[in-house]
Amino acid sequence: MEKSARKVIVIGHLNPDTDSICSAIAYSYLKNQSSELDTEPRRAGEINQETAFVLNYFGVRTPRLCTDVSPQIQDIEYRHLAGIDSSTSVHKAWELMRESNIDTLPIVSEKGALEGIVTLTDVSDACMDVLDTKILAKSHTPYRNILEVLDGEMLTGDPDGFVENGKLGLAAGNPEAMEDFIEAGDMVILSSRYEFQFCALEMGAGCLIICSDDEQRKVPKTIQKLASERGCTVIITPKDFYSTARLLSLATPVRHYMRKDVLTFSLNTPLDEVQKIMAQVRYHYFPIVTRGGKYAGLLSRRNLLNMKRRQLILVDHNERTQAIDGYEKADILEIIDHHRIGSMETPAPVYFRNVPVGCTATIVFHMYREQKVEIPQKIAGLLLAAILSDTLMFRSPTSTIVDEQAAAELAKIAGVDIEDFATQMFEAGGNIKGKSAHEVFLQDFKVFKSGDTRYGVGQGSYMSMNNLNAAKELLLPYLPEAAMSQGLADVFYMLTNVREETTYLLYYGDQAQELVHAAFPDAKTDGNVAVLPGVVSRKKQVLPALVSAFSEI
Repeated sequence: MEKSARKVIVIGHLNPDTDSICSAIAYSYLKNQSSELDTEPRRAGEINQETAFVLNYFGVRTPRLCTDVSPQIQDIEYRHLAGIDSSTSVHKAWELMRESNIDTLPIVSEKGALEGIVTLTDVSDACMDVLDTKILAKSHTPYRNILEVLDGEMLTGDPDGFVENGKLGLAAGNPEAMEDFIEAGDMVILSSRYEFQFCALEMGAGCLIICSDDEQRKVPKTIQKLASERGCTVIITPKDFYSTARLLSLATPVRHYMRKDVLTFSLNTPLDEVQKIMAQVRYHYFPIVTRGGKYAGLLSRRNLLNMKRRQLILVDHNERTQAIDGYEKADILEIIDHHRIGSMETPAPVYFRNVPVGCTATIVFHMYREQKVEIPQKIAGLLLAAILSDTLMFRSPTSTIVDEQAAAELAKIAGVDIEDFATQMFEAGGNIKGKSAHEVFLQDFKVFKSGDTRYGVGQGSYMSMNNLNAAKELLLPYLPEAAMSQGLADVFYMLTNVREETTYLLYYGDQAQELVHAAFPDAKTDGNVAVLPGVVSRKKQVLPALVSAFSEI
């Protein structure tokens, strides 16, 4: 099956939990096996300890981080123009510009790093340097460039050498007149007359450029021998005096004129930023570089007209507040979720699968079965872990018989014991040793809206009260800072004891205490902590109660 050229991102919500990560990996694998899409699982935040344990247990690599899907330079068709070497002649650069119908060329090192650019304006400046008789020495011009522009042949000297010193002179009239301007090391343009050549050698010329339209293009052996003995380079060209003098200034290497202080963009630069910068400058083309500084291509204003939006498949969420930045500027192809229908809008119809089960992974499992795609052992392990995590090992009121049946079948494929594996997973997730309050807080935290009020609800699941109490001591004093950094009016954090099926709800904010009393009137509270026996589900028990409380106060 031929794959599409564009990569589709399969991604879960911000502050990803185990279901978000594992479902993205499993669904991406399914799409790659059963469709023409070329997908890649990504994550919208750092993974928590529980998820890290699961990925390590089944030997699966952590998905790459993706924090923004706004259109970037890599999403558009830019010009893949090859770079040139800094020793390239100005004449060759002008020819390349004419052939490519472009006024800017990137100058690139042997390793692909961008060194600068040369423009048509720079080429024009080089053409005006005909009055600078020392330009070849100043620019350290390679002799190969001179041979190239003059269609010349080197009779003596090193073709890989460079013009080191001296000025450029023209020998005409009579040989005696040469004594007034030729100095040691100079480059002299002269005719095929023997006496002129001999006189230039006697004056210590560093290079003879002999203009000869004779088809034989011969230089006396005596002259060649003397030149070789005195270290003088001899070049013969079919060009006339005037053409030779004009072309020599174009033999200079582009590095002498290139602009090093160049405005560049990276492949990851957002197009919004690109458009703002382009509106402030008059350049026609902008070099694009990779993060490592290697040249990738050229960008012009015209390229922005061919923007292609990123393509996404969302799993385990359909709320704007939980989606990755820039999602509204991307094309959402599918949404696979088990939560309430949220506030997300799409510009075009999408495949939306929402099933009232305890976990998105359960939905993905059934899609494997429907499409008759074999579930690999590692994928089965990830799906099982997601189900156990989201249903709190089937203790959550969101858990259904469908989740339990899927988990039983997945456990057989993965070759694990459900009870034993779940215990290890929850213990790993509940161990907060060495973690900061910020890290623990973001392990599973989601933002919601009620009217104009933004609030957040997080959750941590624990198998022992020791780990739960340690988390409480760490998080409770951190809630004010968390509310401020997240821009939230109220913050709630569920610390759930899986075995006892009890949640200790931490809260902070303008209306937090009033909301808790309204949502859970029978709960015992002590110092911004409410004890909620029998409450283990954020989605089915805590969130609906808070939504109702917001409408009452």
